[in-house]
Amino acid sequence: MKNMSHKDDSEGKRSSHHTELYASVPRTCLPIVYHPDYNITFMGLEKLHPFDAGKWGKVICFLKEEHFINDGNIVGALEATEEDLLVVHTKHYLNRLKWSLVVATITEIPPLLFLPNFLVQRKVLKPLRTQTGGTIMAGKLAVERGWAINVGGGFHHCSSDRGGGFCAYADITLAIKFLFERVEGISRATIIDLDAHQGNGHERDFMDDRRVFIMDMYNRYIYPGDGYAKRAIKRKVELDWGTEDSEYLQKVELHSEGALNEVRPDIIVYNAGTDILDGDPLGGLSISPQGIVKRDEIVFRAARRRGIPILMVTSGGYQKKTARIIADSILNLHQQGLIGAEALEGEGSSSLVTSMMCSSGPAGSTFTAV
Repeated sequence: MKNMSHKDDSEGKRSSHHTELYASVPRTCLPIVYHPDYNITFMGLEKLHPFDAGKWGKVICFLKEEHFINDGNIVGALEATEEDLLVVHTKHYLNRLKWSLVVATITEIPPLLFLPNFLVQRKVLKPLRTQTGGTIMAGKLAVERGWAINVGGGFHHCSSDRGGGFCAYADITLAIKFLFERVEGISRATIIDLDAHQGNGHERDFMDDRRVFIMDMYNRYIYPGDGYAKRAIKRKVELDWGTEDSEYLQKVELHSEGALNEVRPDIIVYNAGTDILDGDPLGGLSISPQGIVKRDEIVFRAARRRGIPILMVTSGGYQKKTARIIADSILNLHQQGLIGAEALEGEGSSSLVTSMMCSSGPAGSTFTAV
């Protein structure tokens, strides 16, 4: 794990703006990032997309039931501000999100078209901005602690100037750019994208950036089929319809090990989509719940073996049962000793004090509700 020392503002191509997202987090908190604002609940309109728009809160509930986390020992995500987003996004793109039609198209929820944009901002885009802030925060935490999990995020279809596929903000690109700009010793990143869909957003953003190595393993026949973006993939693994556990896990191990042997990064961003699950209406693959748990273990083990910090985001997953699988996978990573609560030992803080410190947001953002 690296000592965090922030780069001087004079370094790099642009002077770094002030951000709340890199505020220090006490060692009493696990590097698991979440906020109740992640969840999209809006008069049932969220049900018109096959995405379970409350899955992030359910993951947290399951982890609490298993006594792995509590309200006081996880990190409260902060919403990414416009200044934060402008590190990657164009002003023109952010302005386009002020049109409900644009957001309806990106999120694939057509009725949003008829709603005033202030409601779309509050009920749809604010949750996505909060998850985006969570990914950026988790990037810094991963470098400090060796691992971090944002229970949301993974909007891998969004690039600097265009969104799509439910992805309105380019959180993966943002997390990496923030690290490159602000953290000493972070100059190479590897993205391991194992969502069922091609991650064309970060691929377009890092097309000509030799600092970023992209491994992408996806169903070759489904959205987005972005031929231009594929040129950015350094290790491309295209899967057929109905790929099952045995072949899938063999490829995960072979190619994640191969990618990390080819280039040793300073940080791994792991896009752990669960839309590979058998029966997913959009993914078209046939991986079992146990296969997903094993997949995540393989990737974390490869990172741990090499001592490379890893940031995991949860990305796509379109069935009600995916929240339980994500929780089971996180619990398995803990049981395997690949993530842990070492930071919680020997601190002696009261749970109230810990709760106040871990919630880095403004008053009222502690986790009293999910």
